[in-house]
Amino acid sequence: MASPHTGSPNPNRTVELLRIETNWFNLYLQGKPFHPTVEALQLHRRDDAGWVEARLQPQSLHSGLELRSIALFNPEQQALTDWQVGDACPPLFYETQGYELVVELEDDVALTFYHDNQHVREAVLPKGRRLLSGVLNFQNEVGYTELELRRDGKPVFRLQLEIFPSKLDYQKDYEAILHEVNAQIYNLSFDFLRRTFQLTGLRETRHQSMTEFFVILQHVFQQLVQTIERMQSAPHHRMRMENRLVGAARVKKAGRENIAFLAKRPHYLAQDTQNGLLRLGNQRYTPTHVLETKRHVDYDTMENRFVRWVLLRIERRLRSMKLLLNKKDRAPDPVLMNKLNRMQSDIGRLLKLDFLRVGEMRQMTVTLVLQMAPGYRDVYRYYLMLMKGLSIQDDLFRLSMKDLAQLYEYWCFLKIHELLSRKYELVKQDVVKLNRGGLFVTLQRARDSKMVYRNPRNGEVFTLYYNGLPPGDKSVTVGQKPDNVLTLKKQDAAVEYKYIFDAKYRINPAYEGTSYRGTYKTPGPQEEDINTMHRYRDAIVYQASREQGQPEAERTMFGAYVLFPYPNEEEYRAHDFYRSIELVNVGALPFLPSATTLVEEFLDELIMDSPEKAYERSTRPRGTDTYYADKMSGKTVLVGALSRREQLQDLLTHRFYHVPLRHFVRHGDLANLQVVGIYQSSTLFGAEQAGVRYYGRIKSWSILPREQIREIPLRRGAPTELYVKLEVEEWQVRRSPIVPGGHGVQSVLLTSAYMFQRAKEVAELRLETEEQLRDWREKRRLGRLNVKWDRYEVDKASELERLDVVEE
Repeated sequence: MASPHTGSPNPNRTVELLRIETNWFNLYLQGKPFHPTVEALQLHRRDDAGWVEARLQPQSLHSGLELRSIALFNPEQQALTDWQVGDACPPLFYETQGYELVVELEDDVALTFYHDNQHVREAVLPKGRRLLSGVLNFQNEVGYTELELRRDGKPVFRLQLEIFPSKLDYQKDYEAILHEVNAQIYNLSFDFLRRTFQLTGLRETRHQSMTEFFVILQHVFQQLVQTIERMQSAPHHRMRMENRLVGAARVKKAGRENIAFLAKRPHYLAQDTQNGLLRLGNQRYTPTHVLETKRHVDYDTMENRFVRWVLLRIERRLRSMKLLLNKKDRAPDPVLMNKLNRMQSDIGRLLKLDFLRVGEMRQMTVTLVLQMAPGYRDVYRYYLMLMKGLSIQDDLFRLSMKDLAQLYEYWCFLKIHELLSRKYELVKQDVVKLNRGGLFVTLQRARDSKMVYRNPRNGEVFTLYYNGLPPGDKSVTVGQKPDNVLTLKKQDAAVEYKYIFDAKYRINPAYEGTSYRGTYKTPGPQEEDINTMHRYRDAIVYQASREQGQPEAERTMFGAYVLFPYPNEEEYRAHDFYRSIELVNVGALPFLPSATTLVEEFLDELIMDSPEKAYERSTRPRGTDTYYADKMSGKTVLVGALSRREQLQDLLTHRFYHVPLRHFVRHGDLANLQVVGIYQSSTLFGAEQAGVRYYGRIKSWSILPREQIREIPLRRGAPTELYVKLEVEEWQVRRSPIVPGGHGVQSVLLTSAYMFQRAKEVAELRLETEEQLRDWREKRRLGRLNVKWDRYEVDKASELERLDVVEE
């Protein structure tokens, strides 16, 4: 069926969507013919732009009920048209949209409305003797739903509808979310008796939830009860032989076993020369007592013990379910409780049957009786079914899913984890803590719910927190609890860089004529969700105690981003809330199974950022003082060459370094010096010992003639000139030396403490402009660099020729 033309008559008006006429009642469903968000986003279309088919299945369950006519709203004709069971049906019913149900009854027919979900069941009530009506709203739940009419407590009519998502595509995204969530954590998407359900089939599992057990039990319970009742007529048994000693006159039938018995017990024999039955030698004897053998039926077999054990096991789980349902956070459902009570009553009645009054089963053995005997093989099959889990597929069992907002939140976390674990090493995965103690499985929300990864390129460790803040972070005003927090600990950085990824199952479709459309042009996140990200970033702080005074609160979140359901990533790149990420590090990213590119690229970008770029993404968060101290400190390190090999030992022994004053163009450069490093050339020390290995903090400096530096006597004939003598507190050895790497130092090179701490090759010490540093920082994180200047001696070089990543 083709999609409606743009501009079709008022899609927001309320119309009759479905009419069913029978000899007992007429049923009407009224509501909006389209969902405006679905129309704006063009969801649930086939490749040829036509609608996907929805399920509509009216079913008569009583021989006296006749379906006379069915009419369905036609989006093309904008009116009701005749419809036959089996014909195509367009999507007509959506989440978060209200639909009015009206049932007009005939005079002599009394019907009631039923639905498994209590809230839906209580929404439709009698209005007089001949009318049932109410408004149905399926909230954020999608899938199939069944509306049932009953007469005298028995179902006579059932209508199955399909409820579609309003913010994402049913087939492309919703089904993918269900399967991806269950693929990572089995049965996490399942829920208990919601407004809608999905069809499921059996599968093997070690972690069956109470919901799965109850769904399977409902399907097999009546068959199980009827099977055990039939077994009562011919239960499995065995004949037990019993021997008793009785007087010979009272015995009715004596068996041959008495011969051996009396031979060992002659005192039970009396001498009888005339009528003796037994002859021993020349004498005849008659027994006074003999053994009488009786047989009786015994039901205490392993197979009957197994049947009793199955019933007791079901009864225990029903009791546990009733305890969970009686918790204060769940509204009481009398219909469900009556169903559980009836099941318990039936089990209690079966346990009183004669053939089930047996002992306790101590071990499980699968005998031929359990596999082949009538009744027993059925009970064994039902037991195996009750031990299994469920998987989402087109099959018998009807199982509710979690509402779409919660399911989307789970999927966002698990998908981020999947994207990270593809490229980075998973160090610790006890983050996903499951709460299996309830009716269904949920992700446990705890402060220690986290995933820890390691970047194999540089060894940096980062953490993904679920529904909680990292240790030490909190809000001093109103409590904040974002969905996901990514924490990055980068090398050479004193602070952790933290980013919020908050899942919001909300989207503004940017309807024509709205202010959102005028401002942003295309669909995107809700403005209030972006405001929430600003609040998260500003409200979450870290409190570090000072040595004196009050604790100082510093903002720790460097960025906050909304994850929202939208499939068109290329179109969204032009959205203001995507561009705002670059400007203020607050914005939104589309995230669906069919749209993960932007999030994946952004995660990689954050992880590979240098500490400086990560810092520059935000505006004065925690670590501001440290950052600016590094960036604005200037050239405070002197790297000086040696003229002789022996000079190194003299400098180390006497803790100083001296250099001609003429190498300092400005006296301000000399005044800023804090550290001195010694460059050992390849010519003097060889390739293995070359580079910067020793450094020390400058204690004091002075300007004096060379001949006054008496620790190293002036060579005869050497010219005298002014020198700078740098007194060193203590020489230290670098953990990893700065190697020449194709360059060297001729005399003196001034550099910053920032570069001196991070450089791996001498050529890097010469980088000094902001552009050079930015380029070096980003490429450095991708691998080893090739930095080449226009001269071998970097202190004499003037132009940077190359700064490239070396391909390994």
